[in-house]
Amino acid sequence: MSHAHHHNHHHHHHSELNKLFVVGIALNVCFVFVEAIIGLWVNSLSLLTDAGHNLGDVAGLVMVVIATRIAKKKPTTKYTYGFGKTTVLVALINAVTLLVMVGAIGWEAVGRFNDSHPVQGQLIAWVAAVGIIVNGVTALLFFKNQHDDLNAKGAYLHMAADALVSLGVLISGIVIFYTHWFWLDAAISLIIIVVIVVSSWSLLKDSIRLTLDGVPSGINIDGIRHYLMNVKGVASLHDLHIWAMSTNATAMTVHLVVPDRIENSSIAQINSELHAQFNIDHTTIQIEKISGDKCGQHCES
Repeated sequence: MSHAHHHNHHHHHHSELNKLFVVGIALNVCFVFVEAIIGLWVNSLSLLTDAGHNLGDVAGLVMVVIATRIAKKKPTTKYTYGFGKTTVLVALINAVTLLVMVGAIGWEAVGRFNDSHPVQGQLIAWVAAVGIIVNGVTALLFFKNQHDDLNAKGAYLHMAADALVSLGVLISGIVIFYTHWFWLDAAISLIIIVVIVVSSWSLLKDSIRLTLDGVPSGINIDGIRHYLMNVKGVASLHDLHIWAMSTNATAMTVHLVVPDRIENSSIAQINSELHAQFNIDHTTIQIEKISGDKCGQHCES
């Protein structure tokens, strides 16, 4: 049996991401405070909706930082794989929380269609313009890491969506200022809800899959199977399992059936190739020496 670990890269990766999340939190806390105060002052539901959404994103970023710190803890006798899965749970909580929040906002927005309140379109537009800058800058912080980490992907998608939402609020503020169509404030809130649901749906699906130990997106399981079956000396394989240990670390176990024997150097090469080609960070390979005609119904060929 062979085991392989590749941890150093992920310790550095976690540290770099943590710094980005802290910067993102600082930027958005300041903006949420200003947006909420002005939203209450001018009685703008679109600003309050956007502030609530941004507050949810800030809470999500805080949870990611906490989960990342927990994930660094060493494995124990009770948690032998460590605590990396907390980052997956946070991604799931963030997605569910956002979807629950939009339900409450939607209820308020529908009610306001029948009772539109006068709002100051010019002030709404100025606040939204600041929102575009803050959310745009925050999204760019996570752009590079969005394909390597589920929480970074979630942060990037939410902040990019927030920037688009702020653009919509900016346009509505300008229109309200010139036309006094105050119902637009509630309409923009409903559009924001649609954007939030669309941007959160893929995150929800990915986080549920990882929580249920499904194969992470971006992992080519057919390519891995094809590679293993073409390793010299491997007759067949079975019990191939791939799952997420955290939002950016993947584990794999497999039983390789060999008619004769396989060199230890070959196993080391397999571990190296699985990491380099397929982004597998923790491999466990069980070697079974058995004749091909006795392989059994579970073997793959």
